[in-house]
Amino acid sequence: MTGKIRLVIADVDGTLVTNEKVLTARIEAVTRLKNAGIAFSITSGRPPLGMKMLIDPLGLTEPIAAFNGGVFVHPDLSVMTQSFIPGDMAAKVIDAIERHRLDCWVYTDRDWLVRDTNAPHAAREQWTVKFPPTVVPEFSSHLDRVAKIVGISDDYTAVARGEADVQRDCGNHVSAARSQPYYLDVTHPDANKGHVVEVLSQALCIPSAQIATIGDMPNDVLMFKKSGLSIAMGNASPEVQRQARCVTSSNEEEGFAKAMEAFVLGELREIAEKAS
Repeated sequence: MTGKIRLVIADVDGTLVTNEKVLTARIEAVTRLKNAGIAFSITSGRPPLGMKMLIDPLGLTEPIAAFNGGVFVHPDLSVMTQSFIPGDMAAKVIDAIERHRLDCWVYTDRDWLVRDTNAPHAAREQWTVKFPPTVVPEFSSHLDRVAKIVGISDDYTAVARGEADVQRDCGNHVSAARSQPYYLDVTHPDANKGHVVEVLSQALCIPSAQIATIGDMPNDVLMFKKSGLSIAMGNASPEVQRQARCVTSSNEEEGFAKAMEAFVLGELREIAEKAS
């Protein structure tokens, strides 16, 4: 890491919010970052509208990366940039997901499309993102503006196999990674959290060495590799924790706030003490 941290990029679910999707001391932690002159942004597999409820409580002013970087929006939700999965690749992804008997959701730039609102995790997702899905009989007529496809199952092994098949069948034409053990997120190849670091670094004129990232899932590892300081949550798997420079406590134990204090604001204090 070169110099002090000037930007923190945080994952949302499993990192910034509790398991019940609540912001607690994290609001105060973000305020402290801003008071120290550190910019703050969030990235998630959620659609832009699914992060709207975080913008005002956190006082967000920087671009936000939805769909793991598939769509960047300003805090007023106006689009900064977006990347869609090509239609032929979207069809291949859906085929691979269905081969493994995973339920399938399709997100366009405007809608969340499902075939069954009673499918696993659909009700929970609606509660999380605060807007309902649109039920469609098939997806083939909706593949021209696809921002993300999700495969869902409580059979974690099947989700992992689906991930491997999508990666094999589609190669570098998509980015496929599990955002939860039961969610396989598939986006445009530029829509990954490593790309999020690159885009925000350029947009805010902050070198990646002065960016801190914090997350809990395998899809967060790509942003760990691109940033100067990487922090894994205590609820992350051992494999994810090994990929980070630092590890904090879990999202149920104020891990985000503790990490900001110990590893980011603490770094500033250390630099100030050395300078004096």
